Amino acid sequence: MTSVPTRVSATLSFRTIGAVYVWLVIVVLFSVWAPGTFPTAITVKQVLNGNAVAGLVALSVVPPLAARVFDLSVAYTMSLTSVLTAHFLVATGLGPVAAIALAMGAALLVGVVNALVVVVLRVDSFIATLATGALIQSLITMVTNDSSITGVQLLAKPFASIAQLDAGGITLPVLYLLLAALAIWFVLEHTATGRRLYATGFNADAARLQGVRTDRLRFGTLVTSALLSGFAGVVFASSVGSGSPTAGSPYLLSAYAAAFVGATQLRAGRFNAWGTVIAVLLLGTGITGLGLATSAQWAASLFTGSVLIVALVLTGGRIALPTVLRRRAGKLPGPEQPQGSTDDESRAVPAGGTRS
Repeated sequence: MTSVPTRVSATLSFRTIGAVYVWLVIVVLFSVWAPGTFPTAITVKQVLNGNAVAGLVALSVVPPLAARVFDLSVAYTMSLTSVLTAHFLVATGLGPVAAIALAMGAALLVGVVNALVVVVLRVDSFIATLATGALIQSLITMVTNDSSITGVQLLAKPFASIAQLDAGGITLPVLYLLLAALAIWFVLEHTATGRRLYATGFNADAARLQGVRTDRLRFGTLVTSALLSGFAGVVFASSVGSGSPTAGSPYLLSAYAAAFVGATQLRAGRFNAWGTVIAVLLLGTGITGLGLATSAQWAASLFTGSVLIVALVLTGGRIALPTVLRRRAGKLPGPEQPQGSTDDESRAVPAGGTRS
């Protein structure tokens, strides 16, 4: 039985929560670089409030990635619900509840279309959702003529309260982020559905042979992704008081950067909710610090892109590299032999999951 000190040491190791230590280094760095503006309570609130929507978009890609599906339409879905909510409120005079319901209905439709193309028609998810995104953008342009939708209805309560109501300076979107993370964490880590999702992502063929309905799971993840990114668009519209046709564009890269960084944390090699939240705050802290310390417009994109590259190296290498090295040392069978009993693969399979 593992001792308490050993468990604590494993929990606090750099391999498990390395991003937290990097996050602390970033905080110290910018506290020294911009001592007058960065290490303040205002900055803490700015990081939390300013990255809540980004966190929702990042969480929206976690379920599909867990099943090894890419959804590149999340940014467009976010933009779509943002402009549709604003359009229904301003142009048609509908109330907030009806406007939000119609916008979320559109997000649901996007998710179903994505799922049909990917799961039923067997089109590669990367290409399919990118194509869907292009179609969504054409619809957005048709509705908005590439202009933001504004109106007093977007600034009035109760719609404005969805994102602007706060307690102690912390706005409601932070609560939405925590609730979404809690729900995804519970499903992935504490339900049979979560174990089957991970099994599907690790080896879909083996999972299918064991009776896992992989197509149904992938269908569900794409619908979930569209709904969560659509909700992020509604929150964004409430936050800024307008419907922007490019609302989601800045969030796509950061969402995938956060999801891949998150896959190196807490549950190494698995896309998970709390690791993604940690990564969102790490990225948000870095971008906020750069904004306070320098006015260079390229700094934020450089930081996000660099973090994504490092995350891809870590998430790929953490699973594959140890196996490759041991095989070269003659400790593992070659590719032509079964490898279902290797240590790395056994660690990669969730409890109750399926292994090839």
